[in-house]
Amino acid sequence: MKPSPGSALPPPTVTPRPEWDVGEAVNQLSWDDLRIIKTLSACGNRAATAKKLGINVSTVSRRVGQVEKTLGVALFDHRKAGYLLTAEGAELRALAERVELDIVSVTRRVSRAGQGPLGKLRITTSDSLLLYFLTPIIANFKALNEGISIEVLVGNETLSLARDESDIAVRATRKPAESLVGRKLANIAWAPYGSVKHAAPANPFAEGQEWVSYSAALCGLKATSYVECRVAPEAIAYRTDSVAAASAAIAAGLGLGFLPCMLGDITPGLVRVGSVVPELQDELWLLTHQDIRKSWRVKAFMTFCAAAVADLKPLVEGHKPIQAS
Repeated sequence: MKPSPGSALPPPTVTPRPEWDVGEAVNQLSWDDLRIIKTLSACGNRAATAKKLGINVSTVSRRVGQVEKTLGVALFDHRKAGYLLTAEGAELRALAERVELDIVSVTRRVSRAGQGPLGKLRITTSDSLLLYFLTPIIANFKALNEGISIEVLVGNETLSLARDESDIAVRATRKPAESLVGRKLANIAWAPYGSVKHAAPANPFAEGQEWVSYSAALCGLKATSYVECRVAPEAIAYRTDSVAAASAAIAAGLGLGFLPCMLGDITPGLVRVGSVVPELQDELWLLTHQDIRKSWRVKAFMTFCAAAVADLKPLVEGHKPIQAS
């Protein structure tokens, strides 16, 4: 009998296998099977899964059905809305994710291509670190290493170095992920800034003074709470989820705002309007994944970048004299 419109399709017929078949089941599972299960759980339908993996829709159905038969369990509920994982299917998806990470890890270690002076180096960082500070360092490194192409991925979120999304991360953080290795380069000082077009106020927190602050992913910044504990909500004239955008807003005269000194002191149109606030201090880290820390490209850039930042440490730590307006 055909199911009525909107009802679930009948589950696949599976026969539980006896305990002595477990070894056989393990031997019959392959990475291709796990990859199909993982992708089908993400895509929700066979056509999208087949297109993503470059295989036929019939292959997706056959391989999933074969695994379900081998294990004696249903991995998906086949519904009109798509393929939904069962509890057993979720366990295999978790296994697929672990295997994927292992494959990436081993491939990195044995790849000879990763040890040479040629190829692409991917760096992830924030817009504020990249804009005026990191870009000249990258340019100087590239001039000495013409065979390396640089790709920079900008964002405040942390890309997964473990999943091969990036090679190196330059981050402002006090808690680097345990899976990453690297070094702390400096402490990052923060201070209040204003536009050079306007006279610096004697008291930045005086009533009537407008402020630029942070929102969304940057709500957790210590600078955000520091300002919002000291000024009325209506005094915050502009919010943004980008430190670089905040610096542009301050320079444009939208209000005062806190910035890392390594950005504020070298951004045209800005002037410090107060002292460094020690409690807002952050840390600058240079990080990579442990599997690729010996890659020639990674080692070369990390060594070069660490030396360059050492020369710029007074700027990063806020020791540069306050600019005159």
